[in-house]
Amino acid sequence: MPHLPKTYPDFGLTPEQRREAVYGHYYEYPGMDGERGEIWAYTDRFSYLPGETVTLFVSSARPRFDLEIGRDGAAYKEVFEKRGIDARWQETPDQCSVTGCGWEASFAFRVGEHWPSGAYRLTLRAAGDHGKPIQYHHLIVVRPKPGTGAGRILQVAATGTWLAYNTWGGSNHYQGITGPDRNQYSPRVSTQRPWGRGFVVLPPEAPRVPLEVDLPPLAEPRYPHAEWAYATGHSKKYASAGWASYDRHFFQWAEDRGYAVDLATQHELHFAPETLEGYDCAVFVGHDEYWTWEMRDAVDAYVEAGGHVARFAGNFLWQTRLEDEGRTQVCYKYRARAEDPVYRSADPSRTTTAWEAPEVGRPGAQTFGLNATAGIYAGWGGCLPRGVRGFPIYRPHHWAFAGTGLYYGDVLGAESHIYGYEVDGLDCIVRNGLPEPTGVGSPPEGIEILALGMASQVEEAPGVAPGWLNNEDAVFTAEALYGEATPETLERVKRGNGMIVNFPKGAGEVFHAGSCEWVAGLLRRDAMVERVTANVLDRHLGR
Repeated sequence: MPHLPKTYPDFGLTPEQRREAVYGHYYEYPGMDGERGEIWAYTDRFSYLPGETVTLFVSSARPRFDLEIGRDGAAYKEVFEKRGIDARWQETPDQCSVTGCGWEASFAFRVGEHWPSGAYRLTLRAAGDHGKPIQYHHLIVVRPKPGTGAGRILQVAATGTWLAYNTWGGSNHYQGITGPDRNQYSPRVSTQRPWGRGFVVLPPEAPRVPLEVDLPPLAEPRYPHAEWAYATGHSKKYASAGWASYDRHFFQWAEDRGYAVDLATQHELHFAPETLEGYDCAVFVGHDEYWTWEMRDAVDAYVEAGGHVARFAGNFLWQTRLEDEGRTQVCYKYRARAEDPVYRSADPSRTTTAWEAPEVGRPGAQTFGLNATAGIYAGWGGCLPRGVRGFPIYRPHHWAFAGTGLYYGDVLGAESHIYGYEVDGLDCIVRNGLPEPTGVGSPPEGIEILALGMASQVEEAPGVAPGWLNNEDAVFTAEALYGEATPETLERVKRGNGMIVNFPKGAGEVFHAGSCEWVAGLLRRDAMVERVTANVLDRHLGR
């Protein structure tokens, strides 16, 4: 185990500021930097094919800006530069997070015919005070041309989750400035706005969500990632979603290890499911929480036809809907039964609530083997703060663990902390020392539980101040699955687990390491985690 500090990091905040960092609602908005000036931008879409035109919408406190575009792969490679582009300050509607910013187009450029698929970072710079430039980072995805998948991996960026957590403009699916008192999260969020700071680029010292502290007894729950965000001016949700915290780490690792990897977005699964065709392996990583029905249909059909899925990701929880040709994401979440009009329609299966809710009736396990409602939090706040940091192994002789030297009871990824901060699981029973699914939650036939850790939906903080999460998610899960939150139903949902599973599906196969933090093992070059990842990819690619 690594040596951990015994005190929380100090980011120079007062106790009042630390509380605001966690409980307050702070977000990025036009004019927030005052006289220093700022520049913001977004594009008309998330992804483009080679040869297509990208329209850039810019609002700048300075009359001109420079634009640099580079591919953010194993190594950053600049592909485009232009200086002195005209810009102006554009008025932004108060509810821009919901309706979009509505800015006029500022610039357009054409994706190069030979730009390889991947994530392309747009860096906008303009002159600032005292010679210090102001800048902003945006991201586009260049998706692969049809018919180019042979021998390659297709990584699917978790854009539904990026969108749900984006704080720019004031509202997302968690907090907001909507409702009569301007204090509600929004069930509708727009793609037509900038990304929050930290979603595209992060410094290496930015904390991840799981605690990297050896806590003494009765320690008060703290959230270093939120404190760092508040202290440095980053988005409150930078560590919960985005290219910089999650998807980027797998993409860079895979290219660095010699894998040929292309990149698409979840919007392709919804609108162009044929994007999966020709790929032997599709990969989903990080925090991958929000999906539409159509996205799942695309993955299910792909696997049934012989495709292979590797999901190194956690928290497969919410059904969403896309409207306005994909420019608006809808998810009523906790308020779905009261507010989502689909809930009272003739077919409530598209209600934007948890997949396991009876009105939806499509547990996530039917696609990926595991359910978020059977798992959830580990290693942050008052949820297992001293718990296991990796996956306890139960079936070490499985092909996924070949060459690792793992034994029964060993913990995979403890040194790099791959377990957390949200995990997916199944109801199970241990027979002869091995976990087996009970059948609750619709696990697929032939599923094997390879590793099993603990999780919680209740933030326990005995004898100290209440935490941030408390028991709200347990209350929701009890209501969603059992109709109401009673002491009995809360007791049934408060504890969960996180798993690694593998199962056949039709002519294909699914491997699922149900943790948001698997990518931390790749980022921190954990040899065992890297070996398991390579075993999965090599098998799926037929190597």
